[in-house]
Amino acid sequence: MKKTVSVDKAVGMVLPHDVTEIVKDEFKGRAFKKGHIIQPEDVEHLKRLGKEHIYVLKLGPGEIHENEAAKILATALAGPGSRLSSEPVEGKISIHAAFDGLLKIDKEALYHFNLLGVVMCSTLQNNTPVKKGDTIAATRLIPLVSGRDIVEQAADIARTAIPVIMVKALRKAKAGLIITGNEVFHGRIKDKFENVLREKLAVIGSTVISVKFAPDDVSTIAEAIKEALKGGADLIITSGGMSVDPDDVTRMGIEKAGAIDCFYGTPVLPGAMFLSGRIGAVPVLGLPACGMFHNITVFDLILPRILTGETIGREEFAQMGHGGLCRNCKRCQYPVCNFGK
Repeated sequence: MKKTVSVDKAVGMVLPHDVTEIVKDEFKGRAFKKGHIIQPEDVEHLKRLGKEHIYVLKLGPGEIHENEAAKILATALAGPGSRLSSEPVEGKISIHAAFDGLLKIDKEALYHFNLLGVVMCSTLQNNTPVKKGDTIAATRLIPLVSGRDIVEQAADIARTAIPVIMVKALRKAKAGLIITGNEVFHGRIKDKFENVLREKLAVIGSTVISVKFAPDDVSTIAEAIKEALKGGADLIITSGGMSVDPDDVTRMGIEKAGAIDCFYGTPVLPGAMFLSGRIGAVPVLGLPACGMFHNITVFDLILPRILTGETIGREEFAQMGHGGLCRNCKRCQYPVCNFGK
């Protein structure tokens, strides 16, 4: 049950919810916390915030307050690799990444959760790389008070998902790099791929254990891949030779080395001529030359997913067309952008 009291007559009463204050370009936060006992000096402050009345609450047996609801909802939504904020703030609980990894969202379950209308959960986009402590989602009951049954219905939707929100850790790969191309192999130009790939792998906790250079020859490329595998590589990355010129034979070399489930070509730019396959359980990724010139390509979208154990095939590639066009911003801010989302 809710009734209102004029703020002028509310001195000594207890606030039933947080009161938010917003100062444009300066501050947005909690001015008064739920449970605060209103003091005489608070009356003018509350009026400046547009509060002429406050609620007096008395919950019925089938009703629930926003703070209790937020705890129930957040607990149901948050899966492995996530943690909750310590308490509701303004009726909302945030969900944070417990460690560095890849955010996974059950979008269908999230849709049905939000379809109820009385509850809400907003998240970062699926497959976003996240760092420990990043806010990845937030949830709340939208009204101050609601029926307990609708909150339990929302929580049941979340509990039966896989889960709705989770962070997957990336395995620390031991990568074997195969740098292809006659121009590099014969010393006509200096290779720039190795340093780019070393840096990208280091950022996500993986290492390069071997680097082999091969000319544009199918058999030589295949042998270089096999040598890297014998040396203990559990991830193979080839660079160059993935285009349509007669000398671009890296893809054939990958297949000759024994790769299966090879999927060549993606609806992502940059990265249309990317390849994903495997030799046994070892992922094999074939990078086109765009990886040397563009800061972020399809490789950066695929690699974290591969390192969480996902298999990337034609269906997964096809889904990446929507959002797969990089804006080539002058100052790259990936993953804080739409690319790959």
